[in-house]
Amino acid sequence: MNAIVTSMIANLHANPDEASALVDEILYGMTVQIMAEIDESWVRIQTVYRYEGYCQKDNLIVDEIKTETWLQEANHFINQSFADVLQLPQIQSVKMMTLVKGSLICSSAVEELDPEWATVQLVSGEIGYVRRQWLQEKIPENSLSEHQLRENVVRTALSYLATPYRWGGKSPLGIDCSGLCSMAYMLNGVYIYRDAKIVEGFPIKEISLELIQKGDLLYFPGHIALYIGDNLYVHSSLGGNEVTINSLDDQHQQYRKDLATTITAVGTLF
Repeated sequence: MNAIVTSMIANLHANPDEASALVDEILYGMTVQIMAEIDESWVRIQTVYRYEGYCQKDNLIVDEIKTETWLQEANHFINQSFADVLQLPQIQSVKMMTLVKGSLICSSAVEELDPEWATVQLVSGEIGYVRRQWLQEKIPENSLSEHQLRENVVRTALSYLATPYRWGGKSPLGIDCSGLCSMAYMLNGVYIYRDAKIVEGFPIKEISLELIQKGDLLYFPGHIALYIGDNLYVHSSLGGNEVTINSLDDQHQQYRKDLATTITAVGTLF
């Protein structure tokens, strides 16, 4: 059975218990597959990028037909850190809900509407309004050229700079290392593995460090970063408390020896 996330952020836990470890976050409008019903409150789910965990039912609309329709109609995602959905296309209007970057939503063109605003439909079917510049059209899976994808992935990752570190997080409220890299790719139409390792069956393959290019991935023991060119990489570092840029060049002021000397693999989509 398929379902749609209706909360701003749905926590994905290691066990069906709020006190268990957070392993991922599923954002509003994302769809999931229910693998098993645990009890009245909990289900085990699998995401579209094949990551599994336990989620509370209150975060979901469980409806096969609605989910299939939503998959076809949810044509935009939020590209601003946070965006309020308002009842009317004016800044003084009542807030219906707040969505974070990466949330999926259905937007339709209304000719007579102020060009500053976009009409959106929530999962519930309710109609609201969002500033048009805060929406970006969803990128079809694997639709970008190599050059465009590399540029886009780097730009997307850099848009999370200074986001606090959160274990299991993947929003501007808090993001971890693999959350940052997976979101950078996901928002550009590519699903990579959610954790800090190369896994068979996902599109990233290993290359030598000498071949690394902008947008490729750097792997360390229990950590992952995205290479942005010129010996620099962006990552969400527990040691650094937030998304930051560091260097592989030992002469650079942002050099981190603990990472530069412990690279375990380099991965690329190409």
